[in-house]
Amino acid sequence: MLSPTSTRLLAAAMAAAAILGTVVGTVLETGFPMAAGQWAFVLLTPLLPALGWLIAHRRPGNPYGWLLLATADCLGLGTLGVGLLASVGTQTPAPLLVLAALLASLFAPFYGLSWVFVPLFFPDGRLPSRRWRVGAWIGGTAIAVHWLGLLLAPDDVYVISPIGNPLSITGPGELVVAGLGGLGQTVVFGTALAVLVSLLARTRRGSGAERRRLRWMAAGLAVTLGGFVLATFFLVTESAALWIGIAPVLGALPAAIGVTVFRHNLLDIRVGLRGSRFFLVFDLRPTVDELLSELAPDLEEAEPGEQLGRLAEAVRTALEARWAAVTLADGTRVVAGEEQGAAELTVPAGRGTIACGPREGGFTGEDRRLLRALAVPVGLAIQSAGLAARLVNAQEAERRRIERNIHDGVQQEIVALIAGLELARAVGADAGTLALLRDQARQTLDDLRELAAGIHPSVLSQGGLAEALEERCSRLPVASALSVDEEMRVRRFPDEIEGAVYFTASEVLANTLKHARASAVDVRLTLSGGRLQVTVADDGTGFDPKAAVRRGLAALADRLAALGGGLDVVSAVGEGTRVRAWVPVHE
Repeated sequence: MLSPTSTRLLAAAMAAAAILGTVVGTVLETGFPMAAGQWAFVLLTPLLPALGWLIAHRRPGNPYGWLLLATADCLGLGTLGVGLLASVGTQTPAPLLVLAALLASLFAPFYGLSWVFVPLFFPDGRLPSRRWRVGAWIGGTAIAVHWLGLLLAPDDVYVISPIGNPLSITGPGELVVAGLGGLGQTVVFGTALAVLVSLLARTRRGSGAERRRLRWMAAGLAVTLGGFVLATFFLVTESAALWIGIAPVLGALPAAIGVTVFRHNLLDIRVGLRGSRFFLVFDLRPTVDELLSELAPDLEEAEPGEQLGRLAEAVRTALEARWAAVTLADGTRVVAGEEQGAAELTVPAGRGTIACGPREGGFTGEDRRLLRALAVPVGLAIQSAGLAARLVNAQEAERRRIERNIHDGVQQEIVALIAGLELARAVGADAGTLALLRDQARQTLDDLRELAAGIHPSVLSQGGLAEALEERCSRLPVASALSVDEEMRVRRFPDEIEGAVYFTASEVLANTLKHARASAVDVRLTLSGGRLQVTVADDGTGFDPKAAVRRGLAALADRLAALGGGLDVVSAVGEGTRVRAWVPVHE
């Protein structure tokens, strides 16, 4: 596959070859001064390669631009071949004569491509339906037969050469060659008529912008074929045939394509006037990659909720819709633009949807493909926003839990201790009362330490994850076993990773004590394959994971997911429970 730079260079080279071939060939054929018809020929022929270059340059993945360039090259190189044949003499080397004849024969592929494949593959470079596969093969074969007949013919375009066609077949084979050429051209023309009928049928079935675009192409093809018939069979003077042939055959199809590109936003090229000096401005709708490249710095700095808004605005701008909205699974909507009118285009995006309001001229198949491509980053943003919301809710729930524990536990103990001290001072308490107050103070201190351990135990900060889990398991009222890889006892990890693993294990152990009625718990801490993993397994009653509500574990799962990790729960009624949590680490 060519690089973007190589692709653009190839498109420019093909366009330049078509234009230069036309100019040089025309000058070689007629010399100066050129007649008005020749000037018209030179001025009209660059339209097709210019359009082909524009499409191939900006949309290299669209084969239609390359088709236009190939068609234009057949015309340009064919003109160059005719010019060479007109300017050669009897002493011209044979290889040059053969080259000139080969180039001149390219007029046959030019007519075939422009009559059949340029309108058939309009506008996105694909067949309109699978039924046209046979028709495309027939057209391609007819073009090849016509080209072969023209290449081996003794006259036709070669009559301008003083020595004729160096590749011509004479004698009995001349009739066969003439028959091949005539048959191929007739089938090509018949296939072109079938394409015209197909365009008219598609125009009737289409709607909005698609109908207008197809209407222009149908008109261009009809004018092209009509001009060819008129110039070939009904005009007797060479000058009249030249003028009638040039304008329809060379100008009608490029004009139709140009109108649909610039007026009806084919391939999303927008044309406008800028400033008081009326500079013509061309702009193309950016691709998905270009949009994301432009948005990347803003998305990195934005909060998840803001990302949805910026992506919605990018979709609205790219599709030129009146509004665009991103809707989350919980019903939350982020709208860019003024929401007027019903949605005309909606695609799923992760756990939500993205919808576009009305657009002038309606939406095309290219618009739908662009929106489906944009749905991927929008879906990721929706997932990120949902994860952020769950993390915020989990943090708020944890804050309330700590507040409740302080209010219901330690705070009441301190209030009771203060009241006891006041009473002891007032009555002159004896040694027994003071000893009781001392025991209450020690209990309050132990409760404060336990509360602090629930927030962030000091042993985790000082001794590391393995030591913190050992301390936690040592205080369990059931039999417990902790297995730790040796390197884990000396290795430290970032605080957010150690904290996430420790609190996940602590929450799982707390759930085991509250609900599992287990007699033994096994905890295993491992590091393998770039994953730090803790597994907690018990021999308790177990449960059905599908039917259970896992609010606490869901918050922990979100915390792990924010670090790129995950949480798995395996359990069954009467078979105990195994919970595995992991986060990626750099080994």
